[in-house]
Amino acid sequence: MLRSVFLLNSLGLALGGTILWDGRFNDMTSSTELDNWSWSDETGPYQYYIHGTENVTSYVNLDSTFKNPVDTGSTQGVKVTLDSTSYWDGQTMRRTELIPQTSAAINKGTVYYHFSMQRTDTNAPSEFREHQICFFESHFTEMKAGWISGESGTSDALLRWDVSSATQWNTTWEAGVWHNIAYAIDFDAGSVAFYHSTGADDLVLTVPAVTVSASSNGADWHLGVLELPRDGYTDATEDIYFSGVYVESSDLTTSVSGPGNTSASGVASSVSVASMSAPASSSVVGSASTVSSAPASTSSTAATVASSSSAPSGVTVSSSADTASVSSTLTPSTTLSTVIVPPTSTSTPTDPDDDDDCE
Repeated sequence: MLRSVFLLNSLGLALGGTILWDGRFNDMTSSTELDNWSWSDETGPYQYYIHGTENVTSYVNLDSTFKNPVDTGSTQGVKVTLDSTSYWDGQTMRRTELIPQTSAAINKGTVYYHFSMQRTDTNAPSEFREHQICFFESHFTEMKAGWISGESGTSDALLRWDVSSATQWNTTWEAGVWHNIAYAIDFDAGSVAFYHSTGADDLVLTVPAVTVSASSNGADWHLGVLELPRDGYTDATEDIYFSGVYVESSDLTTSVSGPGNTSASGVASSVSVASMSAPASSSVVGSASTVSSAPASTSSTAATVASSSSAPSGVTVSSSADTASVSSTLTPSTTLSTVIVPPTSTSTPTDPDDDDDCE
C-alpha cells in the first residue's frame, strides 16, 4: 500500500500543464527591455504599446518584492501604474497594458490563463472608477474593480470576476492580499471557468464553466488595467501588482509556484473533487445581473489517474480563507495533490456584448 502511494505521488509530481507562453518576467532584468519590442521587431514575451507618453518606468516596473512571495516559479513581479499621463492614442481612458507576444496556440482548445494580483494601501486603485483588469478584447472574461459604470452609489470596494460584463464572483479587495487566478477557457465548447485562491493556497474551482462566446486572435489578452473616466473625480496615481503570469494547456497546475515548482499539494490526479463551497468572505453570483452576498456551492470532477490504491476524497473550501484540504484514507502522512481539468460545456455559445472600451 505504501509503495502504491509513493508511486502515485511521484506520478502526480511529474504531471502538470504544458506552458504555451511564459510571461513571468524571469528572463528580464529591467522593464526597459519592453522598449525593445516594436511591430517591426517583435522581440521578447510582451507587446508593449498601450501606455502613456512617458518612459516605460513611469508605467511598468519589475522587482522581486512585486511578486507573491510564495511563488517560487517567479523571480520577480510587475508593478503596473496609472498616472496623469497614462492616456493612450488620444483616448479618454487611462491604460497600461501588456499583451503576450507569441505564436503559440493560446487561443485554441482548452487553455488556462494564470496570474496573481494584489493592491496595497499605497497608490490604491480608486473605488470611484471602473477598472477592467486582465481582459480579452471582447471582454468575455475579465477582472473588475471599483465603481462599475451605471451602478447605484458612488463607490465600490469589490474585486469581481465578470463574464461578458456580468459578475459571477466577487470579494472585498483588501490591501496586501494576493489573489491567485486562472481562467479555464474552452475555446471549442465556448465556456470559461474561474479558479481562485489567496496567498499560498492552491487554486480551487470557484465558479464552474459559464457558457460564453470565447474568442481570441492570440494577441488580445491584456495584462494590466484600463480605467474608465468619471466626471467629478480627478486622476491619482494607482498601482496594481502581478506575478505568476503564464498560459498552459493539458492539465491545470493548482500550485501558486506553477509547473515545475509544485509541492505535493500542488499537483496530483486520482482525487475526486466534489461539493466545493464558496468561502463566506467571497460570493458566487447566482444571477448574471445581480451581485449576491450569499455564497453558492459549485462542483466539478477532477482528472483521474487509474490506480488500485486511489480513494474518493472531499475537497472543502474553508470559510476563513480560500483553502482546499484533500483528505485521504490511504495514509495520514501522505497528501495527494490535485491537477484539475474543468467541466466542459456543451451549450451553444452566445454572442458577447459589444465592446466600446478597447481599441
